Amino acid sequence: MAFFSVVISVYNKEAYIKNTLQSVLKQTYKDFEIIVVNDGSTDHSVTVIESLKDKRIKLLTIKNQGASNARNVGIKAATSDYIALLDGDDTWENSYLQFMYDAIREFPEMKVFTAGLAQKYDNKIIPVDYSFKQVTLYDKHNYFNASQKFSIIHSSSIVFHKAILEKTGFFDTSIISGQDTDLWIRFGLYYDILFVNKQLAHYNYYPSSLSNTTFELSKKAKFDKYLVEEKQNKDLKAFLDRNRYSMAILSKVQNDQPHFLYFTSHLDSENLNFRQNLLLKSPKWLLRLLVKLKSLKGEKLYYPNT
Repeated sequence: MAFFSVVISVYNKEAYIKNTLQSVLKQTYKDFEIIVVNDGSTDHSVTVIESLKDKRIKLLTIKNQGASNARNVGIKAATSDYIALLDGDDTWENSYLQFMYDAIREFPEMKVFTAGLAQKYDNKIIPVDYSFKQVTLYDKHNYFNASQKFSIIHSSSIVFHKAILEKTGFFDTSIISGQDTDLWIRFGLYYDILFVNKQLAHYNYYPSSLSNTTFELSKKAKFDKYLVEEKQNKDLKAFLDRNRYSMAILSKVQNDQPHFLYFTSHLDSENLNFRQNLLLKSPKWLLRLLVKLKSLKGEKLYYPNT
C-alpha cells in the first residue's frame, strides 16, 4: 500500500491536466498512488491522462456530478491512509510530498497538514499573504484564527488522515461553489492544522475556472449548518462572519436584496473592521467601481478584501 493517495478531480482540463500530473510524477518522494476522477469531461482530458504511462495512475470515469462528488469518489477509492488533494489545473513543487511525509513523521499525532501556497499567473507568482506569521518550519494553528485573510487550507495544499472523515464527513455535494471551505470548517472544529512553512503548491489562475466564474449566490455556502456551533465557538463565529461579509458584498453588487438581508442578519458587525462595516453601508455603484478597479490587476478577486 502506498503512503499517499493523491486524489485529483478533472472536468474539462485537457489544457492543464498533463502539467498537474507531471508535477506529481516528478515528486522526489515516490511512494504514492494517483487516483484521477474524470467527472464526465466532454473534451480530451481522458486522452491526455491516458497518454501518461505510469502504473501509479488510476483513472476513474463517472457521470458529471460536480467536484465534491468526484473528490468523494476518489477518496473512497483510495487505498492509503493519507489523502493528498490536488485540483486538475494546479501544480506542486517537486518536494511537496517529501515535506508532507517528513511533517507526518515529525508530528504523528496531527491529522491535517498543509503548506504554503502561491498564486501563479501568466506573468507573475504571488505568495499568499497569510494572516499569521510563522518563522519555524512547522507550527500548529487553529484553522479559524489562521484563516483571517486567506484560508490556511487550499484544495491543492492539504494532506489529511482518511480516518478523520468518520467524524467530519465528506464534501457536501449540495454546495456547488465553496464546498472546500465547508469541509475545512468541519476539519477546524475537531483538529488543529500543521502548517509547513514552505511555498510548495501553486494555484494556477485561469479565468474560466469554476471559482472565478460561479457568482450565483444560490450555489454558494450559506453557513447555516453551523448556527449552533458558532454560539459556543467565538473563533468559528468570527470566521463565519468574515465569510458572510464577503457574501453580503457580493449580494449588494448583484442587487440581490434577499441574500444581502440573510447574510447581514446573521452577521455580528463587531467581527468586522471599520472599513468592512463602512463598505457594507456603501452604495452599490461604489462597490462595483471598487471591484472593477481591483479586477484591472488581472488577479483572482476575493470579496472579503474588496
